[in-house]
Amino acid sequence: MRVIKLGLISLLVLMMIATAIGFLFPSTVVVSRAVDIKSFKSPVFELVADLNKWNLWVDGMNNATVKVYNKKSAKLGNTMVSVIAITDSTVVTSWVNEQSPKQESTIRLITDSAQKVTVVQWQFIQQVRWYPWEKFSSMMNDKIIGTMIEKNLQNLKLLAEQPQ
Repeated sequence: MRVIKLGLISLLVLMMIATAIGFLFPSTVVVSRAVDIKSFKSPVFELVADLNKWNLWVDGMNNATVKVYNKKSAKLGNTMVSVIAITDSTVVTSWVNEQSPKQESTIRLITDSAQKVTVVQWQFIQQVRWYPWEKFSSMMNDKIIGTMIEKNLQNLKLLAEQPQ
């Protein structure tokens, strides 16, 4: 009986320590990457603003589990992607998955009128709850999401820089 009591108390103390450490992690996680594309803004913006064209540069969009409903909504496996705002230089999308908190993605196009260069900056923002497993798993977001963003931005760069 003493061993069971000691085990339960130890487990409770470990859970409290993990929760306390989790409070040291931020509740908002931002993963961001950028690429310089030697192209004018309008052709790059056309590729970014229309989900029907994402299959040209986003890995996995040609998969059988992907359904693009229109230029503003698509389902990638278990994740619903919806364009929630478009301006002349940004595309904001919402990524909702049943198994993880909602993420908001913003793709910004920054141009210099004197040069034929467009900087494309893509970021994901995720609000994580206080649960220790969510806080600790958010540490991996930069490696997982960041790698995906880098690869897709390189695909976009290659596509946009192709001679027309």
